[in-house]
Amino acid sequence: MTTEAMAATISDDEIVMRASSLPELDGYPTVDELLERVEALREEFPDLVTKRRVGTSRLGEPIMQYTVDGGTDADDRRARCLVVGGIHPNEPIGSHTVIRLIDDLLRDGSLRERLHAVWHVIPCIDPDGMRLNEGWFDEPFDGETYFRHFYRPPGHEQVEWTFPIDYKKKYFDATLPETRALQRAIDEVRPDLYIPLHNSETGGAYYYLSPDARDLAPLLHRLPAELGIPLHLGEPEASHFTELAPAVFAAGTSEDVYEWRVQNGLDPAPPGGAGQSSTSYASRYGTLSLIAELPIWRTFGADDTQPSGTNYADLLREAGEALVGTGTHLCAVLDSIRSSLTIDSPFLRSAEAFVPGMTRAGQHMIDRAEDPANDRVAIVAERPMSVVWMYRLRFGGALLRALRAEVAAGSAPATVRRAAADLERSWNGWLARRDSDERPEGIPVTDVVGVQYGAVLGLVAHHAHRVRTHARLEEAS
Repeated sequence: MTTEAMAATISDDEIVMRASSLPELDGYPTVDELLERVEALREEFPDLVTKRRVGTSRLGEPIMQYTVDGGTDADDRRARCLVVGGIHPNEPIGSHTVIRLIDDLLRDGSLRERLHAVWHVIPCIDPDGMRLNEGWFDEPFDGETYFRHFYRPPGHEQVEWTFPIDYKKKYFDATLPETRALQRAIDEVRPDLYIPLHNSETGGAYYYLSPDARDLAPLLHRLPAELGIPLHLGEPEASHFTELAPAVFAAGTSEDVYEWRVQNGLDPAPPGGAGQSSTSYASRYGTLSLIAELPIWRTFGADDTQPSGTNYADLLREAGEALVGTGTHLCAVLDSIRSSLTIDSPFLRSAEAFVPGMTRAGQHMIDRAEDPANDRVAIVAERPMSVVWMYRLRFGGALLRALRAEVAAGSAPATVRRAAADLERSWNGWLARRDSDERPEGIPVTDVVGVQYGAVLGLVAHHAHRVRTHARLEEAS
């Protein structure tokens, strides 16, 4: 590596500038639009980008990997970077991030050189699942449109959570074709840096980051602040996550989670569990990972750490009882009509997986309410009812979508039609109450994409800086 190459860098200021200067974006591209945009870039720059097929989806869609080689010296220390979109099919922010990343790398030779990486990009790893969400991509801020067209596969049908694992009592090998495609890419690339493109739903921005890359935290805070997006300063998604910095959590392994559950008296391999995550699988290669979770909506108080005046245990108990009640009711509905259902739709499988989970999640909240540590004043950002609205609208909506499919197919007996009508009334009431309780406000697409794009550049730039610093020290010695 030459001295000139070692000196080249991309600063946090430049990353923020790039993240803040994206062209205006409106809605999210469909799978076909995403793949057409990426393929058009490859055709425009055939000398800079190559592609290869790494797998096939369950419905026969080719899964492609594009490679942009950012460097001129075959013997240098370019990072191997793997970026994957559509890792959860209801999370399309990464589709814009993929397009912007490839476009900038191909058009800006200076950026390619200074980031000093070989980029491997899979634009969409679960095209079949993402197509089931496309009904809301043009109107992402309309709650009714969003939740009526929302789809989230059950755990054993998620690419992210079906990597094989054999650890103590936890065993899983029912990998999906899409998972095997991504597993193959990870095994072949052996990435130094792995970035699966996720997003959240409501609240503020938060991240999962390999602890060895914790120096990135200040930039991860600065990016949303510059673009007017709050940090998520309430509870993490699960109790086992270790906080590296506010709204930045350690990206651990499935083995770590297993041991945490054992230490806390929980079943380390509960029934219905799937495999390990893609970041956990990639960690076998010493890979540094980053997940930038950006929300579709900001909600009231997401970053407010002031006392709310409400007891936190009471909030947990209220939310838990609401979830248990809803889960119990919807399970009863499912039990009463299951024998009359004729369509094995993805929406029915989603409902059958997640509706019972409402009761378990609710009971866990009730149990936590008995913990003396939670008998305290909650901060404003701690809003357990947000989980209730998410479960009710997402997975009550999945059941409603399944029942409406039966009705539309003309195969629904009277019991199914009545169940669909009753659930429609309940679901509409939940939507109205969610809007008044959460006060969601759509975040401009350009801004959330900017933060995610900046985070991707930041991880690679900081890694390049560490490598160059190490190389200078080696030269000096």
